Amino acid sequence: MPSFDVVSEINTHELTNAVDQANRELAGRYDFRGSEAKIELADNALTLHADNEFQIKQLVDIVYTKLAKRGIDIDCVELGKIEGSGFKLRQKITIRHGIDAEAGRKIVALLKTSPLKLQVSIQGDKVRVTGKKRDDLQTAIASIRGEKLGLPLQFVNFRD
Repeated sequence: MPSFDVVSEINTHELTNAVDQANRELAGRYDFRGSEAKIELADNALTLHADNEFQIKQLVDIVYTKLAKRGIDIDCVELGKIEGSGFKLRQKITIRHGIDAEAGRKIVALLKTSPLKLQVSIQGDKVRVTGKKRDDLQTAIASIRGEKLGLPLQFVNFRD
């Protein structure tokens, strides 16, 4: 029976490249000269360090543009609040990957209420969709894409 998996993954190599490019741009910018501003990557989370709130906002803008240029969807970015005091501020940016339980349930409910004859199951951080006809699966992909879930979704392992 034909099937496919719905996943939400990011390319960690591209994420690393985007952070490296952002740090290189940061080193050459005039408005950051003399400051200890930097961007750190650890476990799919970015930490922005800067001297003031304006610089933090500039760092967020730099990160967004570099992520977009490297093909990482901005929907997976979740901004934390600005922490710290005085001349040392930091902000954590979480890069979400994998389909959480709530989004998985939304996908399952969307496909169960459709008139298509599909079997849908949540398998960890992905959702597997199985059906008898290839056309039904393609219609399911189109309906999932039409629904705004707040996550970048990819459709992989399409088997006939």
